[in-house]
Amino acid sequence: MSTAVIGSGLDPTVQIRGFGFRGRQFPVGKAARTLPAPAYSASSSPSVVTAVATPEVKRSKVELFKEKSNFLRYPLNEELVSEAPNINEPATQLIKFHGSYQQTNRDERGTKSYTFMLRTKNPCGKVPNELYLAMDDLADEFGIGTLRLTTRQTFQLHGILKKNLKTVMSTIIRNMGSTLGACGDLNRNVLAPAAPYTKKEYVFAQETAENIASLLTPQSGAYYDLWVDGEKIMSAEPPEVVQARNDNSHGTNFPDSPEPIYGTQFLPRKFKIAVTVPTDNSVDILTNDIGVVVVSDSEGEPQGFNIYVGGGMGRTHRVETTFPRLGEPLGYVPKDDILYAVKAILVTQRENGRRDDRKYSRMKYLISEWGIDKFRSVVEQYYGKKFEAFQELPEWEFKSYLGWHEQGTGTMFCGLHVDSGRIGGKMKKTLREIIEKYKLSVRITPNQNIILCDIRRSWKRPITTVLAQAGLLQPKYVDPLNITAMACPALPLCPLAITEAERGIPDILKRVRAVFDKEELFQVGLKYKESVVIRITGCPNGCARPYMAELGLVGDGPNSYQIWLGGVPNQTTLASCFMNKVKIQDLEKVLEPLFYNWRRKRVQGESFGQFTNRLGFDKLHEFVEKWDGMVDAPSRYNLRLFSDRHTYEAMDELARLQNKTAHQLAIEVVRNYVAAHQNGKAD
Repeated sequence: MSTAVIGSGLDPTVQIRGFGFRGRQFPVGKAARTLPAPAYSASSSPSVVTAVATPEVKRSKVELFKEKSNFLRYPLNEELVSEAPNINEPATQLIKFHGSYQQTNRDERGTKSYTFMLRTKNPCGKVPNELYLAMDDLADEFGIGTLRLTTRQTFQLHGILKKNLKTVMSTIIRNMGSTLGACGDLNRNVLAPAAPYTKKEYVFAQETAENIASLLTPQSGAYYDLWVDGEKIMSAEPPEVVQARNDNSHGTNFPDSPEPIYGTQFLPRKFKIAVTVPTDNSVDILTNDIGVVVVSDSEGEPQGFNIYVGGGMGRTHRVETTFPRLGEPLGYVPKDDILYAVKAILVTQRENGRRDDRKYSRMKYLISEWGIDKFRSVVEQYYGKKFEAFQELPEWEFKSYLGWHEQGTGTMFCGLHVDSGRIGGKMKKTLREIIEKYKLSVRITPNQNIILCDIRRSWKRPITTVLAQAGLLQPKYVDPLNITAMACPALPLCPLAITEAERGIPDILKRVRAVFDKEELFQVGLKYKESVVIRITGCPNGCARPYMAELGLVGDGPNSYQIWLGGVPNQTTLASCFMNKVKIQDLEKVLEPLFYNWRRKRVQGESFGQFTNRLGFDKLHEFVEKWDGMVDAPSRYNLRLFSDRHTYEAMDELARLQNKTAHQLAIEVVRNYVAAHQNGKAD
């Protein structure tokens, strides 16, 4: 295990493993936490970190890499200065903690060309003016010429060569940015609504998100040792953050360790947190390991937080014991306790999450195994208090923050839709000019869009004109299908991708729109303003959160997708797998009958996801299986079986009594009529 204590947190004694204690027995609780920690050297040698246990617990190789790394330094420090264009396997795992993934271009054949993807850490999606300009420059000078906005409110730079990594990293750090903890087995970027409102609730939610991010940032200094030669370029932390990190009243910390919260092993797997205000589900709150919701009094003054736990999207194809999961209510805490409560939850996962098989290492599996009551009980031991009852919340809404909005200080902000978050070409040049000219700060949304902040009213007209010329349109001019769609990068650079996502989604959205637009008799005929939340990923890891979509496409083979149905527009319902291995060329065979029947059989105001949940998959499969090419039949055979809608509706009702489609019944009637007359003529 990763820490000084192993087990459920409830057993009277446990084995101490992985920290040089050599298998001695110690009681669980504060006493176990007050033991002197092993001494660690600041050198690169891994020999100071040992893992001697009797008997040894099975652990994944990543756990061994972390343990021997001297807090994320070795052997990454040696690999970075080697002549090779790539780094070895242990270093590949460790560099993730520093915010980078090693990649190759999978479109190319022959010798692998290694590059690195960098991901920034931007709590709340906040990007200072100087950081945006620096990222824009780095993309051109060292990357592939584009910036990518992610679903966790960060930037990604692709195509960085190993020899340029230090230059790029140090430039980001010196321009008020960071990549520390953007990847790896620790807390990732903390989400919060990106809207730069001055409303009290929003400001408080964003400050809380920043404090949580600061609390859970690695402390050993390895990041600065590797990328800026040990220079600490950090802003001052709020005293409440320092106090919460150092507090060991309930046995959460490793005393005297360079990593008081994480220890040598960090977490079993990645950890995701989001903070928001009631009704605002721009952050997909239920998909996070921890979801934090501000609770205010009748005057709008924040009083505390509701906490959800156990969300997560990743899964493995055809392994039913892996699954996406929604967060569930844990309880309520007063506002001054939030850092201690979050720390207690994270430590519970640190102590008890599985480290033998990474497929099952996310906290959602721990909660699914234990149940929420046992999980709450263990967390309360580290928190030192009982959680209060979860407070009632209003319905959630998805908020995109696209278009122009009042910021609240006499200024405005403008949310811009960016397809799949990819900023390049004329769009990139225009955004650079506007952000530089008006000295704007920027925010990235969890839907891969960008918000320009602090805009004076007098700037609105010239900015709108320039944006439109670059194709950055007001939301009313963007196809509603595109507004809510998301895709992960997938091919060609992601090593996990099975099929296309970002490169494939433009054509898929056009094909869905074409199905919607079929207006002739028998055909779908959905209105332009009607939309469906579509999300596409190239593998089952779920980076674009497809399991919350009304229509999720998850790559499960070359040019092949699983189809997931049942999410809803406000992202509060989990989708389920409807079909496996649907070839990209066959999508219409599934989507046409589904959308056709949605239009015909929905109740008033019913979204596509709500419709699929109400009817159930048995009925939906029946629609698909009985679909006989109705939409294609008129063009294929030039048949017009009905002259008016009234006749068609009457035939449709009669057909349903016979478990047929109107088209099938009409064909039978015509055939019988023709056959009868032919026979009569022959007689």
